[in-house]
Amino acid sequence: MEASMKAAVRKWEAVREFALGLPEAVEEHPWGPEDGVVKVNKKIFVFLGNADGPEPPGLSVKLKDEDLHGHAMTAPGAAPTGYGLGRAGWVSVPLGEKGAPPVEVLCEWVEESYRTVALKRHVALLDARGAEGA
Repeated sequence: MEASMKAAVRKWEAVREFALGLPEAVEEHPWGPEDGVVKVNKKIFVFLGNADGPEPPGLSVKLKDEDLHGHAMTAPGAAPTGYGLGRAGWVSVPLGEKGAPPVEVLCEWVEESYRTVALKRHVALLDARGAEGA
């Protein structure tokens, strides 16, 4: 496996772990083992796909905030998510491109996507956790 693919898989694993660590987040595979998603309150907040395919992994997040959405769209290879999701603010970001965003930025986008679909109580749990860690 080439270095860029290994780096992409490491990023994907770190982002998946971060997403699953958010309050009441659950991983599901609604379309089969190669299509992982993470949900809260039965709503998807990140499409993960998988990390074992022939292509480097990527992810899709929902970014309502215009600045974050604009920033995500500047990532190499980023595009509005297919199936009409792009119109609702979903952005797909490949992780194997040269200059792909660092894990910290990806996790920030995942958290923003989580906040978009989560219930107020989930967000309150997340904010409380942030206050403890500060």
